Amino acid sequence: MPKPPWGRVDRSTNPEPEYSHRDVAVVAALALAPAIGLGIARFAYALVLPDMRADLHWSYADAGWMNTTNAAGYLLGALVAARAIAAVGGYRVMVAGAWVCVASLVLCALFRHTVPLNAARVLAGLGGGFAFVSGGVLAAGVAQRNPERAAFLLGLFYAGPGLGILLSGVAVPFTLERFGSGSWGMAWAALAILSLPLAFGLHLARAESATAPPSAQTSPRYGNMRWLLCGYLFFGAGYIAYMTFMIAWVQGSGGGVSFQALFWAVIGLATMASPWLWTAILKRLLHGHACAVLTGIAAFGVMLPLMSNTMPMLLASAALFGSAFFAVVAATTAFVRRNLPQAEWASSIGTLTVVFGIGQMLGPVAIGLVNDVMQNLSGGLWASVLLLFIAAMLDALQRDRGAT
Repeated sequence: MPKPPWGRVDRSTNPEPEYSHRDVAVVAALALAPAIGLGIARFAYALVLPDMRADLHWSYADAGWMNTTNAAGYLLGALVAARAIAAVGGYRVMVAGAWVCVASLVLCALFRHTVPLNAARVLAGLGGGFAFVSGGVLAAGVAQRNPERAAFLLGLFYAGPGLGILLSGVAVPFTLERFGSGSWGMAWAALAILSLPLAFGLHLARAESATAPPSAQTSPRYGNMRWLLCGYLFFGAGYIAYMTFMIAWVQGSGGGVSFQALFWAVIGLATMASPWLWTAILKRLLHGHACAVLTGIAAFGVMLPLMSNTMPMLLASAALFGSAFFAVVAATTAFVRRNLPQAEWASSIGTLTVVFGIGQMLGPVAIGLVNDVMQNLSGGLWASVLLLFIAAMLDALQRDRGAT
């Protein structure tokens, strides 16, 4: 066969690059689901919390309870996501979950009493659980047909929350500054508006509407990933404290509106950069070692403000933690994809998400109580560091299926 002219590529004999590029675009569209469900609907609460706490006279435990109810909805969504995916398809479940999150943000903007606000947070968690599990299953399917780029593609999906964190970090502090104390309802409204174009963008992933249903003959043997499940429980409890109370810490350290926006934006940018930073870890480390290493990195990120409360150290903390905490989630999905047949992915990712959700339910209230007892935020951050290091040690014990 004659060689193509110099400087030109014969696409007829080398179609893989075009195919791979199309799949990158699909995963980038799928990543908009966790951008809404987690980056905005879940994590932006930390930005609004100080104004809500001052206006509504909440304790730290009250503030943590709002994230616990959100995690309860997330847990419910994770519990039923696999069945919903089998019934109507992953794409439909993902889109429905995203729009439920948008509706919850609108409700948070409208109500000022604890009961309806908690109900809205449950709704946000439910939608986030649907969007996250179904989007993760679809992204894992794309990664499966691109084995050489699988780690990058999974990392790209789990970098999606970084976009939501970045956008909310820019919008919320300046909204609160513009409208003054007690204007947290306007901040929730701004978040709802931010979510709209992202929700419409999910239609770019419509081609990934099919997914393999859970097998009727086999079910995952969860004993084979018991250490990963235990580690994920502690990780869920540990990381959420940082994402709940860290803006309050920044405010207490003298950080103004601009620095709060910068701090949160750095977390978002670092999360978005994680596929490029940690792909080698996801690709090369087997067993639960990738989860262990990345969880350890997140723990060091949480520890930095406790060592020094200067602004450079706070930004370093945001960058280190932001780059690692969703890479841990990508590592768990990589473990599932490496060790289980595709028919078991939805139920396995759903089970991991359930365990993660339990940790997220327990973490905010427990850390909030620690903060109330200690009458400061440092006790809660130290508890978070401890939980994350325990998670890393448990992850390190996990072995791939068939390994000794």
